[in-house]
Amino acid sequence: MPTRRSTRPSSVTPYGGDAAQARGKASRRSAPREALGSAPRSTRDAVALLEASHRDRVPELKPIRYGRMLADPFAFFRGGAGLMAHDLAGLPHSGLATQLCGDAHLNNFGLFASPERTLLFDINDFDETLPGPFDWDLRRLAASFAIAADVHGQGESTQKSLVDTLVHAYADRMRRFARMDVLDAWYYRLTAETLLELSGDDEHELEVIRKARRKTSAVFAAEATERLPDGRWNIKDAPPFVYHDGAATDRELGRFRAQLPRFLADYRASLSADRRTLLDRYVLHDVAVKVPGVGSVGRRCFIALFVASNQHPLFLQFKEAADSVLEKPLGRSREAHDGERIVNGQRLMQAASDIFIGWAGCPSLRAEFYVRQLRDMKAAFNVAAFKPEDFREYAEACGYALARAHAKAGCPDELHGYIGKGGALAKAMQAFALAYRRRNEADFESLKKAASAGRVPADAMAGE
Repeated sequence: MPTRRSTRPSSVTPYGGDAAQARGKASRRSAPREALGSAPRSTRDAVALLEASHRDRVPELKPIRYGRMLADPFAFFRGGAGLMAHDLAGLPHSGLATQLCGDAHLNNFGLFASPERTLLFDINDFDETLPGPFDWDLRRLAASFAIAADVHGQGESTQKSLVDTLVHAYADRMRRFARMDVLDAWYYRLTAETLLELSGDDEHELEVIRKARRKTSAVFAAEATERLPDGRWNIKDAPPFVYHDGAATDRELGRFRAQLPRFLADYRASLSADRRTLLDRYVLHDVAVKVPGVGSVGRRCFIALFVASNQHPLFLQFKEAADSVLEKPLGRSREAHDGERIVNGQRLMQAASDIFIGWAGCPSLRAEFYVRQLRDMKAAFNVAAFKPEDFREYAEACGYALARAHAKAGCPDELHGYIGKGGALAKAMQAFALAYRRRNEADFESLKKAASAGRVPADAMAGE
């Protein structure tokens, strides 16, 4: 009789538990939490790095990007993810990896609908996602609170308090996720109702939630489309953000349209079978150019209007997927296609993702894209309208959401072992956030001087 071989692995490294927590604690010796508060040491020319980041972008849109970044130091920070990646590469880090958002500033959190139509609060931008040290996301988020609070007139004591709230919320939630059943942690969602519990039914948050629930494709279509005499639906121009004709449009949109059938076929192939069936019910009616947010200006972005039964609209956004700014310090992505990198990172970190998320390439533009719905009960919070208490509540919510994303994508036991109760990490993040706010201010002034001297083009009328 032949001997039956066991199918069990000869050795298995446990995912979590006490051993993982011990590994996290042990990491404190080689990477003390206090060291994460170190200010950037390297000297670099911020304007030169920004100029280098414009390679492969649409050149006609460069003035818009700089114009938006010159609005204030926080707008500059939003557009400078590559600068911060460069700075973090020269600093100590925890050595504990998870999937990173890569651009975890406070405006990259917001509301959107799950496939079951539950309104969630989560990270909503993954252009720079890549595996890396968890503290890189936390440091960018902490710095964003210090910078945004400063722009809106809050002093250093408030800035430190916001970072303290953020980090303690992150630490507390990571501790809770470490104690959860693995499946419970994976399924966990931060809903709009949870936000209201944190804020005590704050009227500002209630209004944002109401607006999000009204932002469906059908409502957006009523505002943003027109019916042509031949029955086709057309996207209305809304310059300078959405248009069919404009700077570089004939070249970029023309090349894209030429390969649209192949693009849509490749995108369809990236979807699961059930989502392909759903997509097949829609017919493409129109494509237009969209200018995206601060950091992505210059990257190609198109919006497409599909209609089912000539009465049910669907808006998809095709956004260029370039190399992550984290790849230079952390190494190449395991995915060969940057659109797939973004989709995989989003699915791993978000509690639930858009049912139409996928990817495709466009050889005529030498570009890769990822695809998602343009508007599907999405909403962001207006930081400019925040009162000090709103800032504090939002810091708690963002800390909560980032911990959930890192716990789902990484090992919460290991991260909790390193973080502990959060006090030591909070002090380090406070020191880093204030130091980075000062560096960001200096970089902002450098760009202002370069624009005044004509070294870089900047559209003073650029908005968002």
